[in-house]
Amino acid sequence: MANALPRLGFDGITSVRQGKHFELEVADDVDDATLAKIAETFLANPVIEDWVVRRVDA
Repeated sequence: MANALPRLGFDGITSVRQGKHFELEVADDVDDATLAKIAETFLANPVIEDWVVRRVDA
């Protein structure tokens, strides 16, 4: 995909990544280690997918 963009007139794009996105609403006492374990064991296949846990304020 990144190789096709310059042919379409879009320059400066060196990488394109596509993926799935999960949003979880959790209680304040759920720690980052628990969220990471959920991501690694339930939401993602760590063999073929990278994942990141990010907290945002609502």
